[in-house]
Amino acid sequence: MKPELNVALVGYGFVGKIFHAPLIQATPGLRLHTVVSGDSGKVLADHAQVRVVAEAQAAFADPAIDLVVIAAPNAVHAPLALAALAQGKHVVVDKPFTLDLAQAREVIAAAARADRIVSVFQNRRWDADFLTLRSLLDAGTLGEVSECHSHFDRNRPQVADRWRENDQPGSGLWYDLGPHLLDQAVQLFGMPDALFADIGRQRQAAQADDYFNVLLRYPRLRVMLHGGSLVPAHGLRFAVHGSGGSYLKHGMDAQESALRLGRLPGEPGWGEDPRPGELHIAGRDGLAVGSVDGIAGNYLRYYQDMHAAITQGQPPPVTAQQALQVMALLDNARESAAQRREIDCVDP
Repeated sequence: MKPELNVALVGYGFVGKIFHAPLIQATPGLRLHTVVSGDSGKVLADHAQVRVVAEAQAAFADPAIDLVVIAAPNAVHAPLALAALAQGKHVVVDKPFTLDLAQAREVIAAAARADRIVSVFQNRRWDADFLTLRSLLDAGTLGEVSECHSHFDRNRPQVADRWRENDQPGSGLWYDLGPHLLDQAVQLFGMPDALFADIGRQRQAAQADDYFNVLLRYPRLRVMLHGGSLVPAHGLRFAVHGSGGSYLKHGMDAQESALRLGRLPGEPGWGEDPRPGELHIAGRDGLAVGSVDGIAGNYLRYYQDMHAAITQGQPPPVTAQQALQVMALLDNARESAAQRREIDCVDP
């Protein structure tokens, strides 16, 4: 396998421009070779050396391309992934992987037939706050965890005219943020026994869901996932309570803001959390309160691990089974919200 892999990025909207293109460029062994976009001027203003094509099939048919990254609207994730795999390309799909579990199975089966790797971009496994929480749980600092509250809230009372907020397949806050929170929960605690979901529209002009509150039920543990669009004080990220204490974290991971500003991984201070968490340790004399400096986040790990998977045969950063688990839970939550009842969860 050649040491440098040529990458075709499909889509140059917010996700393609802010997340994928800079991370691909910053990963040793990856080269952003082609971008599929109808706005060549926008792409070339940022990446003068790349080839820009208007149609995805032109990139898929190019024998120089090794890896295709799909950052197009959610509704076309599955057909684009299938088309790329049919041309023998490895594939990364931005979350959500597909629109439903059936589509996910179809894509994974196609990857197996083509003997190619397919993975979903779950960059928030490398958020500073998540890495810090995981280290606390691994060390047993919080004891047996009874509750985990995971929030991704915003205050956006005005409905934007963009596909994510229009009434179309794959739109809405649950498809946008649910995959992140579900993936993190499964990484920490495994598949739940059941879930109950409340997914709805709160803003008057909303065309797609802009609110969710999802309860994941384990034998003793309860995990609450929450996303809202009308939350003025939207600082809470994690509140985790266990027999040994609590971990509270406010503020979002800083990497997205840094990428928006044009900064790149590897710069001094990259991924450092500017707002330490709070650790409340239970003792005979009450709670001892201290701060927890966050482990530095590093979104680059996803593409480094993807390069290693293709060139060295290592497991991909997000496996097919992990992609199926999140898709099953996304489907379970939609079913629960529609039927207003708890749904049993089965590991796919």
